[in-house]
Amino acid sequence: MAGNEEAMQRGRETRMKLMGEEMAGDMAAKVYDDPMMRKFGDYAIEAVFDGLWNRPGLDHKTRALICCISDTATGRWPELAIHLQMARRLGWTEDELSEAIMHLAGYVGLPLVREGMITARETFEKMREAEG
Repeated sequence: MAGNEEAMQRGRETRMKLMGEEMAGDMAAKVYDDPMMRKFGDYAIEAVFDGLWNRPGLDHKTRALICCISDTATGRWPELAIHLQMARRLGWTEDELSEAIMHLAGYVGLPLVREGMITARETFEKMREAEG
């Protein structure tokens, strides 16, 4: 467990708000299911979900869009899928998110944007299927 229990609690609450119970539980069961990854997860909860996501100056919705943009620009497709889901939960539409990714074509190049759009398409399809 990380050192600051108050920061951990705030981070857990923020993570749950951003991801929702199902995604957070799924990640806990499949990603953070051993001591090494639990240590990483605890750090992320305190440093990222509390330390970064809860800083003043930007709302969570804007921060989620920034994550989608940075994931696309750096080719982090699994992270993009996670952040796209979080962005949808926070109110961004599929059209707005795909347009934001498309906007990067002139700045980071077509190959990254193409893969980002494929990830978005697949992620949105899975989300629609889950919604029924």
